[in-house]
Amino acid sequence: MSPVFVDTSVLILSEDGARPEAREQALAWLRQLWQRRLGRISTQVLNDFYRDVTARIQPPMPAGDARAEVRRYQRWNPWAIDHATVESAWSIESRFGLAYADALIVAAAKAQGCELLLSLDLRHQLQLDSVQIINPLVMDPEQWIA
Repeated sequence: MSPVFVDTSVLILSEDGARPEAREQALAWLRQLWQRRLGRISTQVLNDFYRDVTARIQPPMPAGDARAEVRRYQRWNPWAIDHATVESAWSIESRFGLAYADALIVAAAKAQGCELLLSLDLRHQLQLDSVQIINPLVMDPEQWIA
């Protein structure tokens, strides 16, 4: 199985107590990725996660808790955005009409050999080069494993 890239939106949902059923679905995916050691992210995702959970969700996560989560996700060896990733993102942005931030996430997923990208923001089953978008609220992790 190839690694699975996780978008910021999924990490935030896993912390969102306002949507318990959706949160549980996101957590089910994350548990599978932890157990199988297949989760991947980028420094962009971690930075956006920290910013959003400490300032944009209600109630905000305490900074110390958010830092602990970022440290935990460091075990997924986040992809550091470099010039080659930026060039790839520009190409993806142009060819698929994505917002630059989304194209940067797809480029980081490609760079890590991920065939799946879990996202709430991009269209479910959208194929972007070698990366397919999966909405974790539409597909159970058991369907992916089967």
